[in-house]
Amino acid sequence: MSRFEPWEIALIRSVNGPLTVSERPYAEIAEKAGISEAQVLERLRAWKADGTIRRFGARVNHRRLGFAANGMSVWDVPPERVEEAGRFMSAQPEVSHCYVRPRSTSWPYNFYGMIHGKSEDEVRAVAERIAQNAGLGEYRVLFSSKEYKKSAPRYFGEKRNGTGE
Repeated sequence: MSRFEPWEIALIRSVNGPLTVSERPYAEIAEKAGISEAQVLERLRAWKADGTIRRFGARVNHRRLGFAANGMSVWDVPPERVEEAGRFMSAQPEVSHCYVRPRSTSWPYNFYGMIHGKSEDEVRAVAERIAQNAGLGEYRVLFSSKEYKKSAPRYFGEKRNGTGE
């Protein structure tokens, strides 16, 4: 059972996609969700305050801005240094997201950070700067060879059967 009321699910569905560029985008969201603009603003503020929503903002097309390279940096970080590495990595402006995952016997890396730059050389230079300044050793940078999908997740989206269940 969902912890959300039906009107909240309708609101989440309404903010899943891009905001309309208009004088009152929240009024348009409210209309789609079948609630008032005041309810939209109150609920979004409450979700932001309680951590349900971490951020609410615009996303730019990084390729159109000239940032054509992105590399997933993978790091072998000792467990006792993971928190420190996470704080350092997440403070870098070129890093959009970073996280820890379990190692496997065939893959020694446990720390990941997506680095964006104008070229692969620039991304590699950022990784090297991070390694030097954070005192991190073993790492690699993996570049994509083909992109199949890039989109934000859709929460409570319509399922193939149209029910949303």
